[in-house]
Amino acid sequence: MDEFKGQPRLPKFAVPKRYDLRLIPDLIACTFTGTVSIDVDIVADTRFIVLNAADLSINDATVSFTPLTSSKALAVSKVVLFEEDEILVLEFAEILPYGVGVLHLGFNGILNDKMKGFYKSTYEHNGEKKNMAVTQFEPADARKCFPCWDEPACKATFKITLEVPSELVALSNMPVVEEKVDGNSKIVSYQESPIMSTYLVAIVVGLFDYVEDHTSDGIKVRVYCQVGKADQGRFALHVGVKTLDLFKEYFAVPYPLPKMDMIAIPDFAAGAMENYGLVTYRETVLLYDEQHSAASNKQRVATVVAHELAHQWFGNLVTMEWWTHLWLNEGFATWVSYLAIDSLFPEWKIWTQFLDESTEGLRLDGLEESHPIEVEVNHAAEIDEIFDAISYMKGASVIRMLQSYLGAEVFQKSLAAYVKNHAYSNAKTEDLWFALEGESGEPVNKLMSFWTKQKGYPVVSAKIIDGKLQLEQSRFLSSGSPGEGQWIVPVTLCSGSYDMRKSFLLESKSGVYDLKGLLGCSIADGSWIKINVDQAGFYRVKYDDTLAAGLRIATESQSLTSIDRYGILDDSFALSMARQQSLASLLTLISAYKKELDYTVLSNLIAISYKVVKIAADANLQLMSEIKQLFIGVFQFSARKLGWDPKQGESHLDAMLRGEVLTALAVFGHDETLKEAVRRFDAFLADRNTSLLPPDLRRAAYVSVMQRANKSDKSGYESLLRVYRETDLSQEKTRILGSLACCPDPSIVQDALNFVLSDEVRNQDALYGLSGVSWEGREVAWKWLQEKWEYIGETWGSGFLITRFISAAVSPFASFEKAKELEEFFATRSKPSMARTLKQSIEKVHINANWVESIRKEDNLTQLVAQLSST
Repeated sequence: MDEFKGQPRLPKFAVPKRYDLRLIPDLIACTFTGTVSIDVDIVADTRFIVLNAADLSINDATVSFTPLTSSKALAVSKVVLFEEDEILVLEFAEILPYGVGVLHLGFNGILNDKMKGFYKSTYEHNGEKKNMAVTQFEPADARKCFPCWDEPACKATFKITLEVPSELVALSNMPVVEEKVDGNSKIVSYQESPIMSTYLVAIVVGLFDYVEDHTSDGIKVRVYCQVGKADQGRFALHVGVKTLDLFKEYFAVPYPLPKMDMIAIPDFAAGAMENYGLVTYRETVLLYDEQHSAASNKQRVATVVAHELAHQWFGNLVTMEWWTHLWLNEGFATWVSYLAIDSLFPEWKIWTQFLDESTEGLRLDGLEESHPIEVEVNHAAEIDEIFDAISYMKGASVIRMLQSYLGAEVFQKSLAAYVKNHAYSNAKTEDLWFALEGESGEPVNKLMSFWTKQKGYPVVSAKIIDGKLQLEQSRFLSSGSPGEGQWIVPVTLCSGSYDMRKSFLLESKSGVYDLKGLLGCSIADGSWIKINVDQAGFYRVKYDDTLAAGLRIATESQSLTSIDRYGILDDSFALSMARQQSLASLLTLISAYKKELDYTVLSNLIAISYKVVKIAADANLQLMSEIKQLFIGVFQFSARKLGWDPKQGESHLDAMLRGEVLTALAVFGHDETLKEAVRRFDAFLADRNTSLLPPDLRRAAYVSVMQRANKSDKSGYESLLRVYRETDLSQEKTRILGSLACCPDPSIVQDALNFVLSDEVRNQDALYGLSGVSWEGREVAWKWLQEKWEYIGETWGSGFLITRFISAAVSPFASFEKAKELEEFFATRSKPSMARTLKQSIEKVHINANWVESIRKEDNLTQLVAQLSST
């Protein structure tokens, strides 16, 4: 039996075809019992059947295998569960006959509180605390609910039956075919599913309300939520119905199931999960309250719903063959959700906002401890860590780059062909490239292998010498170290205007181009050249001083599109962090954004400003206060334009921007903003429905209140806790949790962190408190993490959330001594499932420390900042 231990994949001598699964959850004792009969095709000589199981007790007496050619069950001589490998090995006395037989097993387990496998979530109904039963199987936790072949390629059909209390709603992937009530319990049977992977099986049992609608071809769509919250599901329902119709057209394949249920779960580790026909969500990303949700909440609901519904085709109908190809699921669902939202809400300018996805991918992929898009996965424990910005954001960004290169129509036709050819089956990355090559005639596989099989991306350095444009590529690393690697880079450029645009591939390390031949003119004095037009390529650009000066002037005069203004800023910030450009040149560029009003550009500038102020604080406190004044000056223009009060008929983007700009002014200590925010907060405390503090302004007000809180006056902190306790809207709770620890007083930060570990905060939400910690509070947060590490490991250690604790507490530091201390603490505490995140977080500390040292060496920086502030 030992030959089956330590293997990344199950042996292939038995193939599951159909599961007949019966489960009886006990919501009071928080246990479940079950039986499963699996039609298994024996395809090679074997005396063994090996499948996955974890955290289950197998009833040995119930285990049998009956070949269809015989009515006699074959005796099992040994049943062994290898817990470490999560496999169940059944040994038989004789070699099993080829062909299909039925494997029968009885088992029982615990409804756990870890938000994975078959678990319990809690809710209140009429003031009474109750449990619901929920499944979360991706990536590899179906095995915690029933013994199965828990790999994406082992697709089968599922016939599910549940026995539950008669007053409860019981949902699964397929519609109910029969419900038999027997006193206090009922037996619910569901239609058999089409073939699908185990990680997409879903069951939810609890008390729910719902709202309902239908797609244009009659598919029933419902949004389920806690009793009394049904109206908050209407916006998601609208988006869901429209999105299913849109994807049916785009993929040229109808939605494959007879219904689509979307359900809000009070305790949920991820954002949402695309289970076939029964998508589960956190409440914050499915429910929208007209009165108390912000515009950013509305947008989040729409994009997450579109992402999960895209998976019904890309992931569920066509499934990755193994987790190495996870990006096919996640990168595509991310990219195509933007396509859907752009169609439904064109006024949101969502493709401009897509730059935030690209930036997140670029930030993570700028680390030496990054990983390729296609990453080897050798154990189930490694899978969780690749649900990251590489699989999602870089994945989506290289898809956007490829679509931009091939053209939208060719791309869409290729995708439709790919979905049709691999429906109800599995695919690898190469299968997608093959479909795109067939339609476009371009060498897609060769081009894209550079982007998916090696980690990192290039920075393209551009300079003009004697009327010629010289380009050179090298791997970009945030550490500033020279990196290995070469890419086929799709270069786009324009000069002086967008009328003339050139595209070509940079296939070698460098290239020299005659500008007159390329653009039909040489570059005039004061004109500009922009490379990577519309930021369609997943790379950065470093301009020489002359080109950079031209772009700075073009930015100030708003001659560039908002997307290109974003790109120039983000590349300059990344180059400054990597010490390939001075902080002085970044701040000089930032001063060109004083009249900026575009939401996405300003939102990124605000994120950059927070980082720059913290780094400056580590370098020189006097410099930090000067830089804060510079940023206050930059954000004043948009703050005055937007004002505090929403205007009749204003755009969704202005509503989001107002809150972000006012929050930044509060964080940087702008007195006028702090006073007005506190005034409005006091009005809100007196009347929760006051028009003085609409949802879009609340975060700014909460942050302002916490800037003023301190050990001797905790009234603002206590008032916020009161609002937290009184609201039952998850979005309001997370808004408050994210604000509590932004206080500059470390003792309040300590209180806030202790609060997030209390029973008043759901485990899924604790991280919001830690991710909001102020610069002054990071030492407290690190000590707190060390003190609470055992409890944190016990509570979150089995899932991916533990990695978020590490990155939030570790990454903000900026000294080599601290990096050493962090490494020493984790030397005996790291596990394989957190190793990658830990290395990335400590690398970020080294990057920060190097940046701080380089800033200290810049001459006359404080004088320059004062000068920029006064102009």
